Amino acid sequence: MNPSIALAFCPTGKLRAAINLGNPILARLDAASGQPAGVSVDLARAYAGELGVELELVVVDAAGKSVDIVTQAQADIGFFAVDPVRGAGIAFTEPYVLIEGAYLVRQDSPLRANEEVDRAGLRVAVGKGSAYDLYLTRELKAAEIVRAPTSPAVVDTFLEQKLDVAAGVRQQLEADAARHAGLRLLPGRFMVIRQAMGCPKGYPAEAQRHLADFVERMKAGGFVADALARHGIQGASVAPAAVRSESAGA
Repeated sequence: MNPSIALAFCPTGKLRAAINLGNPILARLDAASGQPAGVSVDLARAYAGELGVELELVVVDAAGKSVDIVTQAQADIGFFAVDPVRGAGIAFTEPYVLIEGAYLVRQDSPLRANEEVDRAGLRVAVGKGSAYDLYLTRELKAAEIVRAPTSPAVVDTFLEQKLDVAAGVRQQLEADAARHAGLRLLPGRFMVIRQAMGCPKGYPAEAQRHLADFVERMKAGGFVADALARHGIQGASVAPAAVRSESAGA
């Protein structure tokens, strides 16, 4: 590996990785150690090992905070849902994991399908700055969006403010529905969330390509699948390999 790549990724001498605890599929606090654990933490450790540098975790509780930290180069890598708004300041790899965005409602709600949510007078709770916030801000034309401070707070906001729908990562909503009686998920999904790694867009193109190649190797070699299984993550799948153009280098 070209030593300039490690230098490009580690201006402080360490690899600073933004870890978002707001998405339990990717990271959460380990009950035994109290330390961050999950697929994103495993990938960060593996990449630091490949670069031959020490890893520093920059832990946040919301996706928007992680985006801001990496965009401002206060962290060198992060783990995000791909979105064009975020792409203004972040260079994304191809996704390593695919997860589903779903809707949750009360048992007595008249809503039965995802397509029924975008109606005038309906209020939808989302996590501020999350991938589904960005997506639904573009897609919903009639329903009103109400933003909770973080993704894990969406269902509490939905209940406290007596909103009509809670939107989020399916696994988080399923866990919340298990905590609160009288809730159900609408069938299917309203979006597929493409989870990728990313670095500040100002980092050298060679470094960006190296990170993208790392993600492809982690998928192809079974690292991502093994991490999902090790952490007991269900409902998420390893993203397919990136499609390379004929002009792409070997």
